[in-house]
Amino acid sequence: MNYMGIENRKLERVGDRLNILLASYSVYYQNLRSFHWHIQGQNFFDIHKLFEDLYNDAKVKIDDIAERILTINQKPFGSMAVYLQYSRIKESRDIMIDQKMVSTILKNHSKLILLMRETIKEASEVGDEGTVDMIGGFLSSLEKKSWILNAWKNRTKIRLT
Repeated sequence: MNYMGIENRKLERVGDRLNILLASYSVYYQNLRSFHWHIQGQNFFDIHKLFEDLYNDAKVKIDDIAERILTINQKPFGSMAVYLQYSRIKESRDIMIDQKMVSTILKNHSKLILLMRETIKEASEVGDEGTVDMIGGFLSSLEKKSWILNAWKNRTKIRLT
């Protein structure tokens, strides 16, 4: 049954965008976990909890995206190998400096934000307002998180002697 009222082939394009977003969010999530585990130094207390909050938020978003893909009668990706193949975010390996971690997260956010805008555009073109609404909320939230991280990064560059 076509309960969405949108042709399935049109929803396939939205599903493709959502799967790329799902893959990218999954790699982003694992990067955050690694950063959370490896953070050290004087800024530990500032950002250890922040990284945990970010990865917990990403975990919820991953589930929401996968469920949205199913809602529009498409199939979500489900393996790390496929995530790595389709993700616009690369694995972050052996980053141990807090400033570099935050810079990497901000770069990842830029990629996620672009993907969200592309997904909103595709969903809007086919009349999939449910996806537009969901991803629009994600976008606003991620933009704010990016602002906070950028403010922290700029603050930590100033060293008082």
